[in-house]
Amino acid sequence: MEEEIKLKMIQLSQVEAQEIKWLWYPFIPYGKLTIIQGDPGDGKSTFILNIAAMLSKGMGFDGDMVQGEPVNVIYQTAEDGLADTVKPRLESAGADCTRISIIDESEKSVSMTDDRLEQAIIKENAKLLILDPIQAYLGGGTDMNRANEARDMTKKLGSIAERTGCAIVLIGHMNKGSGAKAAYRGMGSIDFFAVARSVLLVGRIEGQPNMRAIVQIKNNLSAFGHPKAFELTEEGFRWIGDYEITADEVLGGIAPKANKLDMARKFLQELMGPRVMISSTEILEMAAQEGISKRTLETAKKELGVKAKRIAGNWYWDLHKDE
Repeated sequence: MEEEIKLKMIQLSQVEAQEIKWLWYPFIPYGKLTIIQGDPGDGKSTFILNIAAMLSKGMGFDGDMVQGEPVNVIYQTAEDGLADTVKPRLESAGADCTRISIIDESEKSVSMTDDRLEQAIIKENAKLLILDPIQAYLGGGTDMNRANEARDMTKKLGSIAERTGCAIVLIGHMNKGSGAKAAYRGMGSIDFFAVARSVLLVGRIEGQPNMRAIVQIKNNLSAFGHPKAFELTEEGFRWIGDYEITADEVLGGIAPKANKLDMARKFLQELMGPRVMISSTEILEMAAQEGISKRTLETAKKELGVKAKRIAGNWYWDLHKDE
């Protein structure tokens, strides 16, 4: 016979509204679950390691990533050796390794329902917890393809994030289905995708063997973020920033129709000349006619070192170029 549970009601008038806080707006919220998923070998772990390295120094990829105070990070990985892979990668990325720690699993493996996760977050005052990959932290006998089991695990992990205010990031491999929607290509039950507040897809860019795209495919807390990209060079990880690509292009192995940032650079370079000054309004209208957004144009402007000047109360872009 089921135990009778006494009814309890919560009046919303008694609930204090809270503003969402972000580790990296609008991609990684504090106090919530985020999933980063992609095919094996596509750079998911490299991407999150470089985020951890930047945060450990109080830095970010861009102005939307928390900057100023260094952040403590817990990074649990079951796929790479700590001494020969993880630490060298972090050092190569310039991380402050005193701020990045790992729960010792020598006596008992960590699982997603492990009480040590919350204990570690509190002990280290961690603002970011990473589990890489999801599949390694299910616990014995747990089937991630069973909806009820996946829901229980992610619900408990989400509660830990809520209580501690820590951003929890799960790294997940994609399944082998082709042509399926990104939500259904994540390994395991759709419940993982459902409970996460933000889901990022990391994948290769067709025709650019060293380039990787980051596309947000779910966001319950804000407008979707602009796709990003990074490059894996011989020297290591290089952040690119805004990139024009879609999730369908990443999943389908389709080359982007056009790299709008390259288009924006070329657009500005073609306008440059001796004593060229164009009003901000006019240049934005011209760019829009070419299918270039204000955000992308501003990025190209910054990369090319173009300055804006205020003349007689109006703003102009200084496109001066010596002959």
